[in-house]
Amino acid sequence: MKQQTSAWLQTQRLLAHQQPERPRHGLSVEGELIGSIEESLVGQLGADALKQYGLELHWRNDTWVLDGQADCTLRLNQLAKLMRAQGLAGAWRDEQLLVCNAAGLKMATIERGAVRPLGIATHAVHLVGYGEDGALWVQQRSEDKANNPGMWDTLMGGMVSAQDSLPEALARETWEEAGLHLTELAQVAHGGSIEFSRPSDEAEGQGYMVERIDWFSALVPDVLQPVNQDGEVQRFERLTLSALEDWLVQGRFTPEASLVLASYMGW
Repeated sequence: MKQQTSAWLQTQRLLAHQQPERPRHGLSVEGELIGSIEESLVGQLGADALKQYGLELHWRNDTWVLDGQADCTLRLNQLAKLMRAQGLAGAWRDEQLLVCNAAGLKMATIERGAVRPLGIATHAVHLVGYGEDGALWVQQRSEDKANNPGMWDTLMGGMVSAQDSLPEALARETWEEAGLHLTELAQVAHGGSIEFSRPSDEAEGQGYMVERIDWFSALVPDVLQPVNQDGEVQRFERLTLSALEDWLVQGRFTPEASLVLASYMGW
């Protein structure tokens, strides 16, 4: 590996794991830790507004506890709606994501737009698509994406929603973003996983990203070309490995795609 590439990769790995910019405290429901929250966000929500949504946030044992009469899922989604009403949520997607405890057991689900401000761990999937000559298909994200607009990404990158298994998310996102069916591809294989924990600019900079990305690779036969279906991709390009390395070092790719592609390259 060239010295320049090695230095770039070291920087990317450091950026993938960063401490919060401001202190965060645990967020729990039903005695289980599910995320983290800044004290300033608690103050912005306000006790009166929380009560109107049937909620209370109590400070117990250095942790914010979300109480209420409703079950965990309804309670968390009421909190998400309040955050949205006060401009403290991320982009609203009408998509439910799993909420798990520290042991990884399912506790509830919550609107995707609330996970970063609440420091709730998420699960994503990426697909590295390569041609018969070894060149890689990459996509340019649309300019109206909430995160990293206009940057370059793997052939497909998306969230695993609450109703999806990992294989289901891989198939759904591959069709939505690239217009390809997994059954049309060859040599589909799980490549590995990457962990992220770093500040997020959602909720006026009060978000924190905790995410596991499982990535896969697949051969895209030359008779096929990706075609976006959901409006979230500007265009696709097919890059030689040499060109890909140049684009990575130039910072054209999202942080997530950068480490997925580096892993695929064996760096």
